[in-house]
Amino acid sequence: MSTPAAEAPAEGADQPEPATEPPAAEDAQPQSAYDARRDLFRGIPDAMRAGVGGGVFGGVNHGISGGTFHGGVTVNHVTVGGAGHTSGEVPGATLRRLDQVFVEDGSNFRDLLERLRKERVLVLTGPRFTGRRTAAFMLLRHLGAASVHQLDRSTSPENLAERLGTGEARGYVLCDPITARDQPLRDTHLLAARDKLDDQSFLVITAGPHTHLEGIAGRPWQPPGTAAVLRSSLRALVDDEAELRRLLALPPVTDFLSRHHQLREAARFAVLLERHSLHGADASEIETFSQGALEQQIQEWFEDADGTLHLREKAFLVALAAFHKGPYALTAELSDLLFGLLQRTEDPALPAAVPVFGTNPAKRLQLARAIRYPKEEQTEWGPVTQSMAAFQDDRLAAVLLREVWTGHPSARPALVGWLRLLAADGRSFVRTRAASTAAVLALHDLPSAMALVIEDWALSDRPWLRIGAVNALALAHIIGTPNIPRIIDRWCADDTSHLRLRWAAIRVHGLIGHERPAETVEALRAVSRTLDKDPDSQAEVAQSVELLLLSDAQDEVLDELLRTRDDDLVAVHVTLDGFLRACRHTEDDAPHGRPLILDWYARAAATRPESARGIAALWRGALDRAGNQAALDLLHGWVEAADRDRDTEWALAALLPALVTRTDERNRLLHLLTFGNHGVLPAVSQRLLTVLPTH
Repeated sequence: MSTPAAEAPAEGADQPEPATEPPAAEDAQPQSAYDARRDLFRGIPDAMRAGVGGGVFGGVNHGISGGTFHGGVTVNHVTVGGAGHTSGEVPGATLRRLDQVFVEDGSNFRDLLERLRKERVLVLTGPRFTGRRTAAFMLLRHLGAASVHQLDRSTSPENLAERLGTGEARGYVLCDPITARDQPLRDTHLLAARDKLDDQSFLVITAGPHTHLEGIAGRPWQPPGTAAVLRSSLRALVDDEAELRRLLALPPVTDFLSRHHQLREAARFAVLLERHSLHGADASEIETFSQGALEQQIQEWFEDADGTLHLREKAFLVALAAFHKGPYALTAELSDLLFGLLQRTEDPALPAAVPVFGTNPAKRLQLARAIRYPKEEQTEWGPVTQSMAAFQDDRLAAVLLREVWTGHPSARPALVGWLRLLAADGRSFVRTRAASTAAVLALHDLPSAMALVIEDWALSDRPWLRIGAVNALALAHIIGTPNIPRIIDRWCADDTSHLRLRWAAIRVHGLIGHERPAETVEALRAVSRTLDKDPDSQAEVAQSVELLLLSDAQDEVLDELLRTRDDDLVAVHVTLDGFLRACRHTEDDAPHGRPLILDWYARAAATRPESARGIAALWRGALDRAGNQAALDLLHGWVEAADRDRDTEWALAALLPALVTRTDERNRLLHLLTFGNHGVLPAVSQRLLTVLPTH
């Protein structure tokens, strides 16, 4: 699927200049296909590891709908008058409705009530949509405030005391006041407010992660559980206890409660369940509510009309989606790289500036509905415990990437430049996540992802980028993106294709070809016939054969390789080269581990004799070739492995007789087991001599 625009790297004027990209390594050799596959599957997201389309990556790209929400009250998050900046007395009917559904169980409501009773002023801290505002209203109602007044959040800290009345029992709520670093809410402002209040009046201020406080120890709000809020909200709407139990037992409700949903989402879900109970609402609406709520949250993050979420935090959200369940420090580091590119998009004349300090990881993760946790990771230096970061809901990562790519195209230049930098990074985990992110983008907008990202990488002179294109195409296919086999078939078969596109296609065949072994082997055989004067490309075909012979479809692949092995000399040599490459690999890549192909032979000898015969035939072909030293060295390596492992010895003892169909073949093995290789003769050689045919 090559377009004229894709024949050159997509680095036009609409993309940010990747000033920090490392210089091209023109003479560098790409990582071997086997090593690249090992790194790929070590670092891909868990959702891709299953190797099947669907799951959190499935479905049609339908964008963010936002859903339709009904009812005027949201439990634990109420907006009086329909706007966040209004002020005035809260209607008594609203307070009564909230009191009817408010849940104390699991919260620290009683402790906060006693503190407010004593101090009369309370700063209630916590993230948005955890019920802080409703808790503030209920605190004042339980203390007997005759009326509750909401203050406009634009009320400045200096003018706070002036907004408080006197002479009657009143309650005041100021939600998330607008503050700044140089204009914080100070303890002196609270003292002035307390002096203005009488013994029967109280003030509650809610403060979010971005509220600037100075000299104030806020009291964190511990919200009740989502299940308790859903149950309470539904009980207020459904009178029949049996019907209430039926609704709560519905599978979509169980699924909803298994997710980390916000309390406001539980309240909206209760309204939907009531409508379903009364009017027989479409069951699919209930089943899709959880996903819709998730999409609504993402839409709010990136619309953010009031500017609560800084551009740097939006960049962090994107990075967290790409590096979900990866190290927090790495995610934060690379999110700032994206932030700089996004800044350049918003204002090219403004130098990119990233604050070095001042970030609070706990608040940042709280805003992102994410957590941080320790996990031991295997690295090339051994096991290391790292602090990982992940969304609480695994679905968020893929949905967020989809929304940014398809819903905010102005962010594409920065995102494309960022992914290109990541794909050329020196850390394999970073490169893998760049490829998996590109795969998600391809799932939802294949033409744009191909033109702007994947073909650009495939045509690059940087080996890491070309491998990134291979990985992105393979992962895109794994998660259900259509037409990937068609693309790589075309790149292989089209004589006008760029050689680098053909190189990438050959490698992708090795990664996904086990799904259609007959077509893949035929495609590799066809391309090998055109590469008789291109040894480098022949080596790539051999590496794809290597991967296929180590895949779950190895029996079918072997059948296809043997079916036409005598068609032409080039195809024969490529097949044997790929086979010998596969023979090098051992269990867990241990230096002296059990050879994987020998293990396959042992199983096949008992369950699939035709595969066992095929393996022996390829071995005989490799040993018969001129310049067969590589094959002899490998076979001697298997003898050494047999010297260390009894099961390997038994498997090799079963294979060796099958390698003898002529006298010269027996003499060759007799010489190897009698004189060793390069002066090395393992003790097991004498025992293996006994299995050779005598004539």
